[in-house]
Amino acid sequence: MKQEKTTGTIATEATVKRSIYSLQLNEWRDWLKEQGEKPFRAEQIYDWLYKKRAASFEDMSNLSKSLRDKLEQHFVLTTLHTIIQQTSSDGTIKFLFELHDGVSIETVLMRHEYGNSVCVTTQVGCRIGCTFCASTLGGLKRNLEAGEIVAQVVKVQQTLDETDERVSSIVIMGIGEPFDNYDHMLSFLKIMNHEKGMNIGARHITVSTSGIIPRIYQFADENMQINFAISLHAPNTELRSRLMPINRAYKLPDLMDAVRYYVNKTGRRISFEYGLFGGVNDQVEHAEELAQLVKGLKCHINLIPVNYVPERDYVRTPKRQIFQFERTLRDLGVNVTIRREQGHDIEAACGQLRAKERKEETR
Repeated sequence: MKQEKTTGTIATEATVKRSIYSLQLNEWRDWLKEQGEKPFRAEQIYDWLYKKRAASFEDMSNLSKSLRDKLEQHFVLTTLHTIIQQTSSDGTIKFLFELHDGVSIETVLMRHEYGNSVCVTTQVGCRIGCTFCASTLGGLKRNLEAGEIVAQVVKVQQTLDETDERVSSIVIMGIGEPFDNYDHMLSFLKIMNHEKGMNIGARHITVSTSGIIPRIYQFADENMQINFAISLHAPNTELRSRLMPINRAYKLPDLMDAVRYYVNKTGRRISFEYGLFGGVNDQVEHAEELAQLVKGLKCHINLIPVNYVPERDYVRTPKRQIFQFERTLRDLGVNVTIRREQGHDIEAACGQLRAKERKEETR
């Protein structure tokens, strides 16, 4: 494991300026009109941000000096300061970023045979309260604006630029509940997917939710081709309520109704994330119950051997039992895989690095 720490902080001016990455292309055209500028400058700004990845407003040389001054007056270009950058033996890189108000978030670069994937954060902390997750320690501090989510991908891409690589896929599974910050998350998706933005294909982007049911219906009606996942982790209401307090507000049967609506409306397969916790939800009878729960659905089960979190009491399911759980599901006709472990030596589980380094935030 390699760990680098840096010092310094973001200028406090960021507290009164919007992130330049927050605007979608049509919003840039509207803003430019309001400023008395030509709307076609929007494409030039996007080119500087997402293709050339400008490090300063002065770099934007084909924009007039007056427009560059307006941009500097209204927007901030740098919204993330790297506190720690950890590199795993398997090539995974975890970033701990500080924001303009001193709070921190995590972003992870994962290297696969098929390309480089970035896991982004949508909130500082989380209010959902899952009993196995480090992200929820200390509760929710605030939502990220769209530009703060976009900036995570840009920062990782700037790291990859050094080796002529690119971000090829994105998962919205970092700290926070994406559907609890829905509008900013949606704007982020559109910027990532736009051909003049980061140009990441919709089918190379995955968003996950713990189960905010009204937003699932809303997301289905967006009719986007984004991959969609549900953090399930239990095959019945009683156990899920113990693991995930959100299940007390949004019951499992109602969640499954929303999932069926999504599948029927979009025609797309849905994924269920199922973390295996030793002696809690990992028995053969749980697998059989899970198979019954998803019967008839166009879906995929992603089994996740959990990382040990010191602040939580859950332990890892033994490998033999993980394979038995998988085999039981497969024998019952369920499409299932075991997630490949990455970054095990660098606190790569969601929220672990922040909990370790920023105890005052997660206390």
